Amino acid sequence: MGLVPECFITEIVERDLKEGKYAKLVTRFPPEPNGYLHIGHARSLVLNFGLALDYGGECNLRFDDTNPETEKEEYARAIEEDVGWLGFRPTRVLYASDYFETMYQCALVLIREGKAYVDDLPEEEMSALRAQGKPSPYRERSVEENLELFERMRRGEFPTGSRVLRAKIDPAHPNFKLRDPVLYRIVHAPHYHVGDKWVVYPMYDFAHPLEDFIEGVTHSLCTLEFENNRAVYDWVIENLKGKCGLPTSPRPHQYEFARLDLSHTVLSKRKLIRLVEGGYVSGWDDPRLPTLRGLRRRGVRPEAIVEFVRKTGISRNEAQIEMDLFEEVVRDDLNPIAPRVLGVVEPLKVVLTNYEGEEWLEAPYWPRDIPKEGSRPLPFSPELYIERTDFSLNPPKGWKRLAPGQRVRLRHAYVLELEDVVEEGGEVKLLKARIVPGTLGANPEEGPKPKGVIHWVSARHALPVEFRLYNRLFLTKDPEEGGDFLKNLNPEALVVKRGFLEPSVAQDPKDTRYQLERLGYFWQDPVDSRPGALVMNRIVPLKEGYKA
Repeated sequence: MGLVPECFITEIVERDLKEGKYAKLVTRFPPEPNGYLHIGHARSLVLNFGLALDYGGECNLRFDDTNPETEKEEYARAIEEDVGWLGFRPTRVLYASDYFETMYQCALVLIREGKAYVDDLPEEEMSALRAQGKPSPYRERSVEENLELFERMRRGEFPTGSRVLRAKIDPAHPNFKLRDPVLYRIVHAPHYHVGDKWVVYPMYDFAHPLEDFIEGVTHSLCTLEFENNRAVYDWVIENLKGKCGLPTSPRPHQYEFARLDLSHTVLSKRKLIRLVEGGYVSGWDDPRLPTLRGLRRRGVRPEAIVEFVRKTGISRNEAQIEMDLFEEVVRDDLNPIAPRVLGVVEPLKVVLTNYEGEEWLEAPYWPRDIPKEGSRPLPFSPELYIERTDFSLNPPKGWKRLAPGQRVRLRHAYVLELEDVVEEGGEVKLLKARIVPGTLGANPEEGPKPKGVIHWVSARHALPVEFRLYNRLFLTKDPEEGGDFLKNLNPEALVVKRGFLEPSVAQDPKDTRYQLERLGYFWQDPVDSRPGALVMNRIVPLKEGYKA
């Protein structure tokens, strides 16, 4: 099985290649450099690059940079970096803006053939007439007048938005997209890639098919919102093939698939911008965001994102995918590569009344179901930290952790029993306890057996850590529930705790992912963590319903 799971698109590709329709498969990933990539883009990335890998073809990274007012070099470079991080290597890195001269010449061809005209209508009036299926009063301008006006548009003689070039198709066409769509508009703004050379810019519906045709793309794969645009795509190609340097055949064809939609988050660029610019998150790489930069900083591996796309498949059916599935795929990816270590997020100190000195225990990194070897020395001393939630003065029924009269085993160490509780202002400040002799790796010979196992760290050796516990960004499955998505933000999407880790972590590479036993998967924040001032991001919690 290839990188792309079997689906209707693989069937089309295999048929076309078998019938010799194309000598070689060519796809493209065509982001607009006006923002950062997010998890929703991953499906298109895996599909386009995966098909090229599976069928021995090519896949280009192409920047659809036809809007100078919103696009930036910063975004283009970030996109290129994110594509590489996911493990994909484009055959070529291309820019739509490099084809502006060819596109302009193609527009001239359409004008000369009477298939395009310059329209002076304000945008509101044009939209109203299109909605009514009525023609523009400028639709019957002569070829000569249209050529003159379009060339003057290029020279910058008219202000931004004052004129457009429209295709002359059918003002009352049943497909609204074919009601004389706009092909070019005037924008007096510098372009990040080509500078001040142009003041007329092609619209997406005109640029997209020409880019594909110029690059020899065979299968142009778009999400379903572009399904109606396919009619314009085909019209442009059919009316320009064999002209202005374009071949007659083979021509590209557009196919649509359902976009990737995920619960408990937003993938709309407009909403992501509101989150960032409104200060609801710290930036585009905030680990609460679904951006690839955010997921990367959180600690999610690219392998998990690719597998998530493969697991959810490619289809034409729109469906929201549960965040549970994404988290499960991330856990499955981390489980065999994340060594197990001990850490305490909400520390409660325990003083041992019958233990002196210290000893170093040998603790395995891996559980029995993972076929790996390796261990580390784990210090044990008279003062420990345990998790505050692992102790209860008045335990509920079925409690399996530390409580008065109830023993518990310390992971990799001894059985512990409580002797005294030190309270201050109604809060438990300190526990006094004893280890049951002879219980290192063995059950007590007398008295009750421990009901559960808890994690701990030696207070004398522990590394202080800032734990950043990331949770879902929104409280509701659909952030739009109730109308204003900002009202559904989860106030505990980030919870910061001060705790401790076992000392072995200090010797490991910074990018090591860990499973903190009973707590979840963590790694060092690549931006803020420093030796001596560790910051650990929770990548994903353990499976919901995990019981200690």
